Amino acid sequence: MMTWTPSPGIADCVMMQPMTDASWQPAVRYPDPAIEVLDPRFERLRLKSASVERLATGTRWAEGPVWFGDLRTLVWSDIPNDRMLRWDEEAGAVGVFRKPSGYANGNTRDRQGRLVTCEHGARRVTRTEHDGTLTVIAERFQGKRLNSPNDVVVKSDGSIWFTDPTFGILSDYEGHRAAPELATNVYRVDASSGAVTVVAGDIALPNGLAFSPDEKMLYIVECGVAPRLIHSFDVVDGMRLGASRVAVDAGPGTPDGLRCDVEGNRWCGWGMGTHELDGVRVFSPAGEPLGHIHLPERCANVCFGGAKGNRLFMAASHGLYGLYVNTRGVPHG
Repeated sequence: MMTWTPSPGIADCVMMQPMTDASWQPAVRYPDPAIEVLDPRFERLRLKSASVERLATGTRWAEGPVWFGDLRTLVWSDIPNDRMLRWDEEAGAVGVFRKPSGYANGNTRDRQGRLVTCEHGARRVTRTEHDGTLTVIAERFQGKRLNSPNDVVVKSDGSIWFTDPTFGILSDYEGHRAAPELATNVYRVDASSGAVTVVAGDIALPNGLAFSPDEKMLYIVECGVAPRLIHSFDVVDGMRLGASRVAVDAGPGTPDGLRCDVEGNRWCGWGMGTHELDGVRVFSPAGEPLGHIHLPERCANVCFGGAKGNRLFMAASHGLYGLYVNTRGVPHG
């Protein structure tokens, strides 16, 4: 179990003020029309008696949701406000988890239950130990500073895989403006030695990433192309990436972060372009669109949580949303 010790200056739970579409209201009748079926196979993944719930508002750019089952708490990033927030499932209270956060973006937990975070500000990946102290996992490669680590996953062998685009150094809004020193690589950090290696160096602005349930494939979102693509890489010997295939051509959509359920379906933060695209797009293991969860704002990233792992949490621009579904997320995904 993770016991988190607040850093000096961390606030108690304080409800945030709305900053988003005040006209949005949750569905009052079932099934929720915001949950769109694009393929009949999606019918068994949705719950007809569950609707999209808005859990919190007031962020400038919500990202990196991660579930703490032992605390019944969801933690997520508010990048421009340089803070991480927490939502308590029991009380529904929202408060500050950490501020400053180093302009934190993506988050996950390792197999010991410790928080692993991508920080735009210090251009590094850190681990929060059980006593609340921070350990730097990666901040340089071959003597050069990382760009702005974006999203992160931890494999069952304890290795840490993360993407490193330049979004956090393009301006002073989500970090600190700076010139890049490295290509926009995808990295692996060895669990035993701490050695940092490049596993993919030819993806333009890699963003979200997720392992398939059996960890034989790694999905990576490529943002520096039009249309955006989701690549599927074979994982070779558990340590490197082999052949790549285009798993999803996003067309007018804008995939960002993604997570897999236990059946291998991919749940992807989606949006931009037109309002009708905002939300979460769900794909089969073969890359076929199954369904869409419509939200009033663009969704950047998702995770599964709740007592049974069947609650989808969606970090979407100014708000945090939740939806119970008829599947479960991959543990530690």
